[in-house]
Amino acid sequence: MPDSTPNPVDAVDTPTPRRKPKPETKTIGGRALKPSTLMMGHGYDPALSEGSLKAPIFLTSTFAFENSAAGKRHFEGITGKRPGGADGLVYSRFNGPNQEILEDRLAIWDGAEDALSFSSGMTAITVMMLAYCNQGDVIVHSGPLYAATEGFVAKALSKFGITYVDFAAGATREELDAVLTQAKAQAEAQGGKVAMVYLESPANPTNALVDIEAVRAARDSILDASATPIAIDNTFLGPLWSRPLDHGADIVVYSLTKYVGGHSDLVAGSIAGAKSWMDPVRALRNTMGGIADPNTAWMLLRSLETVELRMQRAGENAAKVCAFLKDHPKVDGLGYLGFIDDPRQQDIFDRHCSGAGSTFSLFVKGGEAEAFRFLDAMKIAKLAVSLGGTETLASCPAAMTHLSVPDERKAQLGITPNLVRISIGIEDPDDLIADFDQALAAV
Repeated sequence: MPDSTPNPVDAVDTPTPRRKPKPETKTIGGRALKPSTLMMGHGYDPALSEGSLKAPIFLTSTFAFENSAAGKRHFEGITGKRPGGADGLVYSRFNGPNQEILEDRLAIWDGAEDALSFSSGMTAITVMMLAYCNQGDVIVHSGPLYAATEGFVAKALSKFGITYVDFAAGATREELDAVLTQAKAQAEAQGGKVAMVYLESPANPTNALVDIEAVRAARDSILDASATPIAIDNTFLGPLWSRPLDHGADIVVYSLTKYVGGHSDLVAGSIAGAKSWMDPVRALRNTMGGIADPNTAWMLLRSLETVELRMQRAGENAAKVCAFLKDHPKVDGLGYLGFIDDPRQQDIFDRHCSGAGSTFSLFVKGGEAEAFRFLDAMKIAKLAVSLGGTETLASCPAAMTHLSVPDERKAQLGITPNLVRISIGIEDPDDLIADFDQALAAV
């Protein structure tokens, strides 16, 4: 009678079971299920966790292997000796059940093959850039960017011989061709390559839009598309009102702290895209750390179940509030995607966006003093940085989030002292209008 005892060597071809069922139901009767439906269970099998309807929080630093051969196989994936990463759970700096379920669900929203979670949006951005940049390389980026992102590129990466070329958010195809040609020549002179085209659209805090399709066409024409990914920070509109991967981006970046988290009670970030673009970043994250912790990942799973509802409500509120503010005598202008004056920006919006969002810039008549009076007079809206929470938030970027940006650069980008960034929440819209009205009366 043949020996039925499993041979440990056979386990090399048998991946460790993961905390998600495969294959999973993504269609019913030929109908593809929507992300809002899949958020309720995708990536998680209750049978693997004592029948718990919701995924438990897995507070552990390490995971037991079923046998030695499996442990070896996992580390072959983690170290890069075998492509594809670990087949199972290894160590919480690399992966974990909560993080894997979260990453599976994040990928769904953008139609991405793979996703990675991080301890903050800036951790996601910095690890991603470091994974793709070498000494002598050039990063091309749109402007404005979030101040910390721009500072990392201009100050931190410059220490390692990495330079940058920037362009205005609304640049045309001809202007983009010129910028990428300049960047390519600069990289060649430095003995490097153009490592990444990095976009932020809508831009923080002006809401300026980037033409992703034009960027993609210019990149494909001038640079090596296989070596130069197009990454985009989609925090202001994603994941509901914009899907950049559909328009030519390779990697989509989020501060999950904002709309995805949505309750102003966590800090996290993510990137998503094709697995070939994710693998180098995953390898560096394995070394550096920076993965989202289990509790934060679990809270994000909770938030993803209601992200569509929250964003829809906030967007409807913003439309009503901006309709009130548009012709107010103490308002000098609005940077709201529902009221675009520039034909070029309107064209980009029509092609790339499905909604105007709920974060906008309000220009108070006057300067910093008038903006401060307005902010200090608010009763419902909270004077705080960040955005995308259930509550309405307002701040003055020139004096707060973008204070470190040189004054000349701020003036060039339109980040003026009287610009107030508003993130509308899910309160009653009439109450918000009354608050804005009385606060403007104080100006």
